[in-house]
Order: sequence, then structure tokens, then C-alpha cells
Amino acid sequence: MWNAITSRIYQGYQTFGFPDAPAPALPSRFTGRPRIVADRCQEGCRKCIEICPVDALFLNEKKILTMDLGRCIFCGRCAAACPAACISFTDDYRLAASGRSELFISAGQSEIPPFRIPENARAFSRSLKLRQVSAGGCNACEADTNVLSTIGWDLPRFGIQFVASPRHADGILVTGPVSRNMEEALLETYAAVPEPKVVIAVGACAISGGIFGDSPETCGGIAGMFTADLYVPGCPPHPLTILDGLLRLTGRI
Repeated sequence: MWNAITSRIYQGYQTFGFPDAPAPALPSRFTGRPRIVADRCQEGCRKCIEICPVDALFLNEKKILTMDLGRCIFCGRCAAACPAACISFTDDYRLAASGRSELFISAGQSEIPPFRIPENARAFSRSLKLRQVSAGGCNACEADTNVLSTIGWDLPRFGIQFVASPRHADGILVTGPVSRNMEEALLETYAAVPEPKVVIAVGACAISGGIFGDSPETCGGIAGMFTADLYVPGCPPHPLTILDGLLRLTGRI
């Protein structure tokens, strides 16, 4: 017992100060919010669109290059293939959005859309209990979500916790493309959560199906089942991106 106490004193305070303090340092290989430079895009060049493995890039109705963060797996192939360096990935971890349409980034768009706190989420500003559902995920998004409960991140200090039963939860946090085998389980879990409740989609798979979106063995994410109150893109999203989204949902940022 004494050894445990002295060890804890020696370790000191380990929790990050975010969001009151600057965000913890991100690795050099981190790929965050993309930037598309409009005047560099060469007319007729579709190399980035053709090389994208998840069809996250397309030309919108105004023929402007657009990226869907809900489908993007942040592999960086588009940036490497672009001859004019039109696409780049910054170190901005702020990717979460309150609406699916806000995950579309067009050339020349630099500002991050304002986060709109849903009415049903306003009741959970001080306390939010979530039931995490791994709906056929590869365990990457699940792992980065679990990291938030460690001493460095200490998610419970914000009043946000993961619970074992949906009947004790205020909402569900879904990861994975929603395999056919998990479809009924996910619906039953959602039904067991009392009203009002929130739905959070973490990762490209949960938002759009990700690399498994075209498989007949998946539902292509939650799109055909629920409208999420929080979308956290990435493959997988960094723990800081997930935390930033949760704090925006609860009005802490």
C-alpha cells in the first residue's frame, strides 16, 4: 500500500490540461483537417478523385473539388497524387461536426463550420453517460475511444463516462460499419436508452461505412438507421479529435 502511495506521489499530476491548456503535442505523422487550394486545381485533372479508395473526393454542382470527411480515411493518397499540391493535410485535430453536411470541405473553404449543440444534448452539459457499441469495427476506433478513460485524458473529469447498460446511458457511441450481424443489436441498444438521448458516430465506418461501405455484409454505417448528433471523422480519429467533439457536444468548448 505504501509503495503504491509513494509511486503516485513520484509520478505527479499526469492529466492533460486540455481544453484550458494547449492541446497535447501530436505526432509528426498526424493527418488532420485537410486544406484544398482552389486556384491550384488544374482543369480536367482528376488524379485525386481517381486514386481515392473510398470515393471521398468529387466535383460538386459548381465543378469545385470537394472532400467528404465522413468517407475520408486520411490515407493521404490524394495529396501525394496531386501534381499541383492542391490538397494537403494540416495538424488541425478539430474535425467533429454536428451535422452530416458540415463534413464536406470544398476548395477555398478555410473556416471551420460553427458547432450547433442539438436541443436533445443540452440536458447533458454536466453529465453524459454513453453506451459504446462496436458494430463490426476493426477495434481501432474502439481503442482510441478507450484511451480517453486513461489517466492522461481522464474523460470522467468532464462528467462523461461509458456505462455497461444502455438503460443507464444518455446515448450511444457507435463505431464500425454496422455489420448485418450487429444491426439488430444496435437497434435494440438504441431503443433501450431512455429519452432524451444522443447518437454519436465515431470513425469513417460508423459515418459512411468507410472502406466497407459497399459491402453487402454491412449497413454502410448508421446513415440509414439514425441521424447522429455528433460526427467524428477519421480512420481512426485521434483521441484528441474525439474528446474535442464530445466537449463541443456538451458545450464545454
